[in-house]
Amino acid sequence: MNCKCSFVYSEKLLDYHFYPEHPFNQIRVQLTKELLESMHVLDQSHIILPRYATDEELALFHDSTYIEAVKRASEGSLSSAQKIDFGLDTEDTPAFFGMHDAAALIVGGTLEAVETVLEKKTEHALNLSGGLHHGFKRKASGFCVYNDAAVAIKHIQKNYGLRTLYIDTDAHHGDGVQWAFYDDANVCTLSIHETGRHLFPGTGYVNERGIKSGYGYSFNVPLDAFTQDGSYLETYESAFREVVEFFKPDVIVTQNGADSHFFDPLTHLCASMKIYEEIPRLAHQLAHEYCEGRWIALGGGGYDIWRVVPRAWAQIWKIMIDGEAFTGPLPEEWLLKWQKEASHSLPTHWHDPVSSHPTIPRKDEITEKNKQMLHHALAFIDKYKKKGLSH
Repeated sequence: MNCKCSFVYSEKLLDYHFYPEHPFNQIRVQLTKELLESMHVLDQSHIILPRYATDEELALFHDSTYIEAVKRASEGSLSSAQKIDFGLDTEDTPAFFGMHDAAALIVGGTLEAVETVLEKKTEHALNLSGGLHHGFKRKASGFCVYNDAAVAIKHIQKNYGLRTLYIDTDAHHGDGVQWAFYDDANVCTLSIHETGRHLFPGTGYVNERGIKSGYGYSFNVPLDAFTQDGSYLETYESAFREVVEFFKPDVIVTQNGADSHFFDPLTHLCASMKIYEEIPRLAHQLAHEYCEGRWIALGGGGYDIWRVVPRAWAQIWKIMIDGEAFTGPLPEEWLLKWQKEASHSLPTHWHDPVSSHPTIPRKDEITEKNKQMLHHALAFIDKYKKKGLSH
């Protein structure tokens, strides 16, 4: 299946940068773009430029006082006490000069992705600079200043009146987006992540199901640490299929963090590159089955920026355009250019060699625990079906 797709990119998107040693480094977006160009599947005809989100657009989700605080912090005129109040003075998310413009451009890129799909210019759109899912209404958190996904979903509601299913496969719980729509029956969130017992942000438990009219539209599947491919993919496919059939969305938005890989330095999941083929493949299939193809994909976490993120994110685009994943060797020209910059030896193939996969003694126990967690997460749907309810 060949699809018309859009890829959001500008070198200005790399300006979202806290400090040189910070783990969140948007050079991963450039690495992915150039890898796709070297594979001859991305060219200028696919590129759409981001725009700066306006204050009015940011205020679809963020408090106006927070937006003003970010602007002042960007100029160096916000006091230390105010920075602390707005989450802009932490090791994770420190203020930097030009921060407002850099963050607003990412949000505008996601809005452009939404509009190109919902105006039927393309079927799918990808903004790898986005997916900043930890941002709150009036507080920065977890490397995220503005929450582009939450703003975009609010934009979809306001301007198109469509029901949105948000799928988050970052290793860290998609807390900011979940809480943004926790009382909203027209937005369903599903986050599949490492358990918060030992990982930021410490939320995302199965009993977080929503409130008021939104009760039953928040789903969380916290995976045990050291989960590998088989259990991960079984959980992901079962949860996604059950939730999409239950909710029947008009549009799907996916957050595609690439930090569940065994190389990632900040998490404890142990998946290989295999999951990054299957995650977008199912999203692609279900978007066509339920949403007339309407699918907007975003980036997210991913902190092994050399060995993991470019390969993982490139697979999203390849699946988008023709439904097939990359296999075989990586392009030599890309390897030659970036190996001299890389902090690790770059992989030479799309797949990880089996010999590199870690051995997990508790694999069977982890798999069983994840099955139980999945059952608990989907229990609301089972009850819903037994009552004979329907949308």
